[in-house]
Amino acid sequence: MGSKGAEELVHQSYASKPTYAETMVGVPEEYRQIRTLRDLLEVNYKHLSVDRQLRGNLITKLKRDEFPYRGIIGYDDEVIPAVNRAILAGHDILLIGQIGQAKTKIAETIAQTLLSHIPVIEGSTTNDIPTSIPEDKLISLLNDVEVIHTTPEFIVSKESEESIRNNKLDTKIKWLEGFHRYRYILATPDISVKDLVGQIDAMKIAKKGVELYDIQSYTSGQLLQARHGILCIDELPVLDPRKQVALLSVLQEGKFTTGSYPVVFKPDVKIMATANPIDYTHSGKVIEPLFDRLRSHISTHYPKGSLDEMLIILQETKIADDVNVFIPVFILKTIAKIAELARAHRDISREKGVSVRVGIHSMELLISETERTRSIFHLTTTVPRFCDIHSIHQSVKFELTEIEDNRDNRMNVLKSIINDALKEVSLQYIGRLTNEQLSALKNEFANGKTFSVSQTMPSHSEHNSTDYQSQLEAFPELKKVVSGMSLCIGKEQIEFAKFAKKFGIKNDTVLVRKDAEAEFAAAVLEVALEGLTWVDPPILKRKQNDYGVT
Repeated sequence: MGSKGAEELVHQSYASKPTYAETMVGVPEEYRQIRTLRDLLEVNYKHLSVDRQLRGNLITKLKRDEFPYRGIIGYDDEVIPAVNRAILAGHDILLIGQIGQAKTKIAETIAQTLLSHIPVIEGSTTNDIPTSIPEDKLISLLNDVEVIHTTPEFIVSKESEESIRNNKLDTKIKWLEGFHRYRYILATPDISVKDLVGQIDAMKIAKKGVELYDIQSYTSGQLLQARHGILCIDELPVLDPRKQVALLSVLQEGKFTTGSYPVVFKPDVKIMATANPIDYTHSGKVIEPLFDRLRSHISTHYPKGSLDEMLIILQETKIADDVNVFIPVFILKTIAKIAELARAHRDISREKGVSVRVGIHSMELLISETERTRSIFHLTTTVPRFCDIHSIHQSVKFELTEIEDNRDNRMNVLKSIINDALKEVSLQYIGRLTNEQLSALKNEFANGKTFSVSQTMPSHSEHNSTDYQSQLEAFPELKKVVSGMSLCIGKEQIEFAKFAKKFGIKNDTVLVRKDAEAEFAAAVLEVALEGLTWVDPPILKRKQNDYGVT
């Protein structure tokens, strides 16, 4: 196509409405087939701002009754409506909450699900959209004519301009997903203003021989790398005031400058920041103009019920060999209860909080402990039991306030919390037994009979007569109870798996299957034995690894 043909194509494209149906707001349905600048111009592509992308895609999902935030659990009543309001209003957002309340996950999810794909020039590091170039300047580039910049505004990089000069209408583009335009900054003392707005790069000056203040000597910062996307600043109050000031003009006017460059950058970026409640309420931690310009301030919270925490744990737990793992619902309940009790404990700091990650990391350790002690050696399915629970000590992190904050005191507090959680969960199941069943169980343990439990003991072994199944043959009443509990808990597993599926959570590890039945029964047995130590009056007493009549 000659220069006149290219000029006509550009003019026609810029002057005409889009010819495409949309798969997301502003995204052509057949976008994968659009691979060059020519393809883009032929469909009259029109780029939409980040605000319009977020708003439009959210409206579409709400109309379809789709949940816009995959993986965000327990925030339906307050947080999600607040986030929706902010997006519909075009607000930048400050999320206020303690550690482990999914603040940054919310920002990530918005980038993943509500930002549309955009076409950028291949090789661009600043997400350069070719059709954002003014019509006359794009024609000049296609005709290899010098571009006269009448305003000091950065549109596309010099590298992108050269790509268009060299490749003309065959300039390659790639469609960039929302998450690839998401940038995360953890506010630490070593973060500099240059990290945010970019800097003069001495290496570029040396290699390219460009002038000190030529735009070609510029290396972009996080604001421009997040161009047409989302910049998440974690723990904003930690950022010192001088660096917070660098964000003001972006929030107020949508633009910034850097150093001595006579250039204005318009990143079209949505800023989402997070803050701890302590820092948020501390005067001066966030400078007043910035505090004011982050127009929506939204408070998050920890899960309000065990079910939400259980779903989060199941969703976020990383399992190396998930095909060989089965997680009993009562184990999830216990881990969730430990986190819940820790947050309410009188000796644990409420200001610092107890992160949801405590439950996630504890579940990961329980699974690995089961592998370490049983499944690897006995070639069994990995099914955590109550006897593995001590392994979570290394993942439970909290700060003490009412007593001296040392390791011994922390461990004592944690042991107490674990015992309370085991008691509450086991009694949920043993509490369903009749007085006759409890009496029969007590009689069965008469005359000094005991039941031994151990992390290293498999549910069944051809070479060991002290395994769980062999021992259980000497306790017919206990065997009946365990069988009944297994059926009941099996149904509970199915219901929980169905509930998890509604949230799009992979539920394979909570569905009872044939290869896990024996180890599952062993885990249920431990729940029964534990519960019998907590009934009033207690029927059994735990002596190290043995349960017997008190």
